[in-house]
Amino acid sequence: MTAPLIWSNWLLPRLGLDMRGRTAANAGFATGYALVFDGRANWSSVRGLRYGLASASVVVAGYSAAVAIPEVRRRLRQFADRGPDVTPAEWIVVHIPIGTVYSEELIFRGTLDPLLDNTFGSRAGILLGASTFGLWHIQPARAAGDSVPATVAATALGGLVLGMLRRRTDSATAPALLHLAINAGGALAPRLAVRWARRSTS
Repeated sequence: MTAPLIWSNWLLPRLGLDMRGRTAANAGFATGYALVFDGRANWSSVRGLRYGLASASVVVAGYSAAVAIPEVRRRLRQFADRGPDVTPAEWIVVHIPIGTVYSEELIFRGTLDPLLDNTFGSRAGILLGASTFGLWHIQPARAAGDSVPATVAATALGGLVLGMLRRRTDSATAPALLHLAINAGGALAPRLAVRWARRSTS
């Protein structure tokens, strides 16, 4: 449990890498972590794929509705300028799938959750895994200027949902697809809201 927290909140920030470097470093750490601790991501699970696509479709529908509702769309536009120092396309196509989703799902749902379940049982394991996932986001919240307690609480809650999906499907594929839909949609929806507004005024 401590290795991911040391990596995310202490070692990685001290490397001083740009976005591309952080993506490569996170993916490398995740792969090494899974190899050392005998990760069981089970990426090829058909059950995981089905559950993941179903979960992701709900998120996509939610973002679509948010962009379509004028009041929500106005609020979404406020977040359009939040993003890393790369193009939105690169962020959505490369850094979110590899630097965030692959890395975090392989570490937490593919490796840590099975270890915790085997050691403490599934009830304690899911709580410990979700808590560690929340604490993983301390430094990213600080870097973004977000509330650390709110970010830790929100991501821990998300970790519970992702952990339940992993346990139901015995695969990291389902939580990975849901995670991808949430993060990519969160990056894309505000930009779609801005384009909608520009078309409406042109």
